[in-house]
Amino acid sequence: MSGVRVIAGRQPPDLRLAGLALATWLSALAGLHLSVPVTVAMALLAAVGAIAGYGYLSHGLWATPDRAGGRSNRADRAGAADRLVERHRWLVIAVLLGVVCGAAATGARMVVRDAAPIAELVRERASVTAELLVRDDPRAVAGATGRPPVYLLSAELTWLRGPDQQRVAVPARILVLASDPAWRGLLPGQRIRTTGRLGAPRGGDLTAGVLSANAAPVRVGQPSWAQRAAGSLRAGLQRACVPLPDEPGGLLPGLVVGDTSRLDPAVEEDFLTTGMTHLNAVSGSNVAIVVGAVLLLVRWARAGPWLAAGLCGLALVGFVILVRPSPSVVRAATMGAIGLAALAAGRPRAALPALSAGVTVLVLVDPELAGDAGFALSVLATGGLLLLAPRWRDGLRRRGVPAGLAEALAVPAAAQLACAPVVAGISGTVSLVAVPANLLAVPAIAPATVLGVLAAAVSPLWPAGAEFLAWLASWPAWWLVTVARHGARLPAGTLPWPGGATGALLLAGLTVALLVATRHPVVRRLVAVVVVAVVAGTLPVRLAAPGWPPAGWVVAACAVGQGDTVVLPVAAGRAVVVDAGPDPGAADGCLRRLGVREVALLVISHFHVDHTGGVAGVFRNRPVGAVLTPQWPEPAAGRGLVLAEAAAHSVDVVAGAAGWRYREGGVEFTVIGPSRPLRGTRSDPNNNSLMLLATVSGVRILLAGDAETEEQRALLDDTAPGGLRAEVLKVAHHGSAYQDPAFLDAVRPRIALVPVGTGNAYGHPNPAVLGRLARGGARVLRTDTEGDVAAVLGGTGLGVVTRGTPPGRQP
Repeated sequence: MSGVRVIAGRQPPDLRLAGLALATWLSALAGLHLSVPVTVAMALLAAVGAIAGYGYLSHGLWATPDRAGGRSNRADRAGAADRLVERHRWLVIAVLLGVVCGAAATGARMVVRDAAPIAELVRERASVTAELLVRDDPRAVAGATGRPPVYLLSAELTWLRGPDQQRVAVPARILVLASDPAWRGLLPGQRIRTTGRLGAPRGGDLTAGVLSANAAPVRVGQPSWAQRAAGSLRAGLQRACVPLPDEPGGLLPGLVVGDTSRLDPAVEEDFLTTGMTHLNAVSGSNVAIVVGAVLLLVRWARAGPWLAAGLCGLALVGFVILVRPSPSVVRAATMGAIGLAALAAGRPRAALPALSAGVTVLVLVDPELAGDAGFALSVLATGGLLLLAPRWRDGLRRRGVPAGLAEALAVPAAAQLACAPVVAGISGTVSLVAVPANLLAVPAIAPATVLGVLAAAVSPLWPAGAEFLAWLASWPAWWLVTVARHGARLPAGTLPWPGGATGALLLAGLTVALLVATRHPVVRRLVAVVVVAVVAGTLPVRLAAPGWPPAGWVVAACAVGQGDTVVLPVAAGRAVVVDAGPDPGAADGCLRRLGVREVALLVISHFHVDHTGGVAGVFRNRPVGAVLTPQWPEPAAGRGLVLAEAAAHSVDVVAGAAGWRYREGGVEFTVIGPSRPLRGTRSDPNNNSLMLLATVSGVRILLAGDAETEEQRALLDDTAPGGLRAEVLKVAHHGSAYQDPAFLDAVRPRIALVPVGTGNAYGHPNPAVLGRLARGGARVLRTDTEGDVAAVLGGTGLGVVTRGTPPGRQP
């Protein structure tokens, strides 16, 4: 076939197992959200359909006799639809078999999950004694709120005893919540015994119950030697990273072995914004790097295929144990095992069938993976690399792009496009910087991973050598942090998008339609012209006038969850911050979005954790001039958190009272409440909140803290008529019902800002309070529905601007 050139990657993809894998995956996902009878019925119907279809298609029933007594193909007389069905008849059978397998596997596991003895104890919220098998490393959460950290632990139940002391042995999955530090050192494979109270799970997975443990675990035996060795190596890598700077030192263990316990929240947010969040934890790419490095070594040593496959297999098993079997690692390991088998047999590896087989096997073994976002991202990224990247690479090469550059451009673009629907559904945004950011990150991933694994491997025997290797690995890790930081700060880097399943399906449909349409040259050129026109038309506007912070802003209330963070601008990059919200990452993100590099004064209205929990985020990478606190010292935990953070940064703390004044730049304010200490109220800390009457660029702003009716009435009694009038009101206590109507009438604001968390359990804000403010002429802005909100002063007077963060996704 002279003159015919076969271009790699342009052959039709082998989709023989794709239908089976996709059907297995989707039916398992549906089964997780359905009842057991419905799931079983779905499996039975699919089985009947598969059997009937097989008999119909494989026994000549597709053909019918004609009037002359012969046989003719019905497809010759039928339309295009019949011919299409006949051509893909076995794909239909594979899909039906996938539904049978996925639904049956999920239904069987749901029967265990919903076992009557466990379900009854969960409904009763019974106190139980249980023996558990640890499935994963404990994960610390909520430690930043000033309270002791809570450890989340996934475990499999061996047995439990309820109040009646009857022993129940069901291999169900249990999620453990515990606060005792002894839980932190547990390893996968460890058997433990503990006591606690059972609660209901969230649903949508295979967790049978949530056990709130009230004591330290009692260890029953030891985990396997492999898990002990892996735990020692992981701890050794953490020790080797201690001398490193916080950002690369916290990222490296996450990048290499999936340990994110020291990961800086600011780095995590930057990675999410730039679409690099898959690098925060180990994934299939790390498996490929490690196994690929071993393969290069054994090939260099001229080892045979069987020896090469065996050594790579040992490396694969060891690395998976080291990093723990996360969904992406398990998926990559399964594909790697199939590839190693092909290598040992001397046959070429069929990557797409291997991916399909791996997905099918993994979902059947653990149906809960079907609902795991990490698993979906891993599979979709691999599918994009197999189906899209070769075609795009070859297209670029035909247009004169060098081979290496074409590969570097096609791979991250294909992976990002495939993952975009899931990322959009999770985050409520579409990243425009993800492809270039991941392209810049590619050169650093392999050296950081290989050097980090070597550091972990030598840490038990040569700690100094491990520290040196970790220092070498910190340089590519520093590059990744730098790329993420600068990418996150680019204007127009992300666009808002509907969140949840609706947004994911919408973007997936648009993506598929675009890929199909661009197969036609005319449509492809039209799409290119439209994209260029949109970018050329909108990007300069966004660069010249970025939407946040808005020009002329005088006060901003950030969406930080169920808590307050309010900012008053002093000068460019400098501001007064009132309260820190419940979470350091959210507080830091708020100030970064507003471009606040220096905090002139941090005001803590009172010491509840929803106003103090994020104080570390205010201090993160920015100087703080001083801290103003109330004289009321309770709650002690919140006060201790603020004092400790201020002491750590050598910042003065002042306890302010009514009459305390502050003035700098364009901001001046006076503490107007509490006018006197209030005791015996519904909430004394709330009713002793600092209340500030501020003026910014001539606009009067009243910040009411969490003051309730008692403090509001006291302030009314002690203030001259008209003294509380303000154009902007930060509504007290997240818009709760504890508002004095006369106080709201006395303020009579034009703009009312309500910092409040999405779906909070307190019923905030109160509809009657919002209604009264609106009837009084106020424009009411809520952070739970409109994201970050700001009052701005422009040529037409006082107005409002919202950032529009989707509900449910607090930065």
